[in-house]
Amino acid sequence: MSKSEIGLIGLGTMGAMLSLNIAEKGFAISVFNRTTSRTSEFHAEAGELAEQITPCDTLEDLVASIAEPRAIILMVPAGRAVDEQIAALRPLLGKDDLIIDAGNANFRDTEARAAQAEADGVPFLGIGVSGGEEGARHGPSIMGGGRKKAWDQVSYILTAIAADYEGTACATWMGQGGAGHFVKAVHNGIEYADMQMIAEIYGILRDGQGADAATCAEAFDTWNKGPLQSYLIEISGKVAAATDPATGNAVLDIILDRAGQKGTGRWTVIEAQHLGAPIPVIEAAVAARNLSAMKSERERGEATFGAAPVPLPAGALGRDDLEQALIAGKIMCYAQGFHLLNSASAEFGWNLPMPEIARVWREGCIIRSTMLNDMAEALTAAPQDNLMFAPFFAKMIDENTPALRKVVAIAVSHGLQVPALAAGLSYYDAMRTGRSTANMIQAQRDFFGAHSFERVDKEGAHHGPWGS
Repeated sequence: MSKSEIGLIGLGTMGAMLSLNIAEKGFAISVFNRTTSRTSEFHAEAGELAEQITPCDTLEDLVASIAEPRAIILMVPAGRAVDEQIAALRPLLGKDDLIIDAGNANFRDTEARAAQAEADGVPFLGIGVSGGEEGARHGPSIMGGGRKKAWDQVSYILTAIAADYEGTACATWMGQGGAGHFVKAVHNGIEYADMQMIAEIYGILRDGQGADAATCAEAFDTWNKGPLQSYLIEISGKVAAATDPATGNAVLDIILDRAGQKGTGRWTVIEAQHLGAPIPVIEAAVAARNLSAMKSERERGEATFGAAPVPLPAGALGRDDLEQALIAGKIMCYAQGFHLLNSASAEFGWNLPMPEIARVWREGCIIRSTMLNDMAEALTAAPQDNLMFAPFFAKMIDENTPALRKVVAIAVSHGLQVPALAAGLSYYDAMRTGRSTANMIQAQRDFFGAHSFERVDKEGAHHGPWGS
């Protein structure tokens, strides 16, 4: 009996879908789940693909069923579960056998696991996988991190199962250690911001203009035919158009306004602070999710202070204004995300392939959009530069930021929440202010802490005349 080319541990939703994807692409795969009944269940439900799949009841069986050098993908919950699985698996493996963590790991955990693997003389990969259940099943975006030699060992499988964009696989090696998981975290941070800005525009339509869900769906469908064409705009139109079978009401109108999160957006914000890389749009989006969880406090606030949204005057904002505001906000958000990636690349010595990151995100992942093509071109020309300054995007910013300013100003004056859009506008204004007000902050710091300051007219560290 021939052995499998790869193994996978963890048959939750993502693990199961990834296994079927691997099998469908013609690779024999062995699978294991801690709950053995789930393994049998999965195999029985695999249909024609079952002959490509070897179900295993023990880790020993799993290891024995895979051809050497072995490669085993872990699809278990991030954190301690990954370390426990590695500890249980590693004694059964040879020195050349590869463990691949494909879960939503914090990149710092991946860095530690990679360092331990290096010390033990064994290979390890940490790969970011984006695209949700559908992507895992039919083609995700894959961001690899670890030794290039380890990536090369399994890249023929990972590129085969990845999403395809015009003949190019959306899978590549990003760099050493936790590079792949860091890129995935930034992807998720951008995802948070993209979703938040769409929700803010939806709020203007619903609360500011009195639009029903069907009208919102029509707006998103229209925008998806232009510069905003993307997966998130597409599904926003679909969810707005959906009807609840039980009540006949729009599905959007029966969904509780409390957004969940798994922490990757928060990790992005935390790491940005460590690196001193400003990502205010993403920060605003994470804060907005946290605020959404405070349902009872928000209801108390409405009872105490009155409802915030005030309907807009007829004609105050047109559809073009809202579309252009989203375009400008999206550019600011992606510019910040890629700046953060560049900062991390320099800090950790990864040499991240910036144009390739944009290309990997063009298909399969949640933030896939037409705009990423232009971003890949801009980053090819100037990989270290802020996307705002790329000629193509500088022109788009000039054309669309006036609408962003108009939307933010009118929304704020009528109590409509636009934290991410407003953060994008503030970022734009900060980035075009040659002399900021930070001189006041430096003076204050010197006054109370004698921290010193630089002068505009001479070199060195200086103190003000306020004495000790």
